Amino acid sequence: MAVKKVALLTAGGLAPCLSTAVGRLIERYTEVSPETEIIAYVGGYKGLLKGESILVNEEIRKNAAILYKHGGSPIGNSRVKLTNVKDCEKRGLVKEGENPLEVAANQLVKDGVDVLHTIGGDDTNTTAADLAAYLAENDYSLIVVGLPKTIDNDVFPIKQSLGAWTAAEEGAKYFENVVAEHNANPRMLIVHEVMGRNCGWLTAYTAKVYHERLEELDFLPHIGLSKERKDVHAVFVPEMEIDIAAEAARLKKVMDEVDNVNIFISEGAGVESIVKEMEAAGEAVPRDAFGHVKLDAVNPGAWFGKQFAKLLDAEKVLIQKSGYFARAAASNAADLKLIKECCDVAVDSAIAGIGGVVGHDEDKNDELRACEFPRIAGGKPFNIDEPWFGELLADLGQPKGAKVEVSH
Repeated sequence: MAVKKVALLTAGGLAPCLSTAVGRLIERYTEVSPETEIIAYVGGYKGLLKGESILVNEEIRKNAAILYKHGGSPIGNSRVKLTNVKDCEKRGLVKEGENPLEVAANQLVKDGVDVLHTIGGDDTNTTAADLAAYLAENDYSLIVVGLPKTIDNDVFPIKQSLGAWTAAEEGAKYFENVVAEHNANPRMLIVHEVMGRNCGWLTAYTAKVYHERLEELDFLPHIGLSKERKDVHAVFVPEMEIDIAAEAARLKKVMDEVDNVNIFISEGAGVESIVKEMEAAGEAVPRDAFGHVKLDAVNPGAWFGKQFAKLLDAEKVLIQKSGYFARAAASNAADLKLIKECCDVAVDSAIAGIGGVVGHDEDKNDELRACEFPRIAGGKPFNIDEPWFGELLADLGQPKGAKVEVSH
């Protein structure tokens, strides 16, 4: 397929892969198809609907590798669902009565785009799937090739989402400083809330990385500097049944022995219980354009902190959230390698005229390929039967809880 012009678009929340992916796509096209014109829509699907774009000129092409060293997205993000007509109208992205999918398709045609590269998570790519289906059904001769960005690592059938490894490492680094607060007050409870709406992978992997990094440090227990006080004492993820009474009894022994308790919790853990409490009290539950509960408003970390503080006789509770710190980082070495591999396949797929979301396809022996859009779905749960997670919980003395079915 002759690709004369491509457009790049990043959307959804930030992840430590967006800037790198934009940089690598620009680099790769410059290497294999330098005649291909590249534009970038500003602010995600919002920019597409409004026709706002940046031309990737020679200066940008020559210096695209600079983007590897930065977090965030140089071209900007937004949360826009093209099938949510009322929200698009309310935000002034389309006129009343317009179909956002048609507006987006017509803008792509107006701009002469052959391939649209979307870089985003499950919402971004399901929106890309809606757009791809609309383009196909209405005989538009252009394709969409997506890249899976989500620190939750929760996209079917993608084995490893871009940026997730980095987010876990950065979350661990964040807690390395926060944990020192354990000796600022007797009987301190520290709750580390990690991003992850429905999937606990990031919380679990952040705890794993942090636990392993502790092994690299020296301690001096006789003066109070012990590994036991700095370690993780519990990990709570949405896929596990949390027996608060049993865990409180276990953790109270830890509190009595080492004078503090450190809990890692997914922001999505316990949300159903919190929402039920809010609704029973007549409180409105705020939701976004995709219908998701706004987690910053329901504040799961604070809820769990309140429950455990009473049961552990904690004198002070500290709730810390590493999400914005972790998700805005530049890609680490592991993610940089993965992103480059996926971007190269994305360009190859675009030139071959093959649409889809590029990643290691778990349903096809982890082959790195463009996975078909109808097969893309969010909400993939973390498999708590992963051996490394079992080993982590065993180290912490925590029971694993209920098994979660991971097929879809």
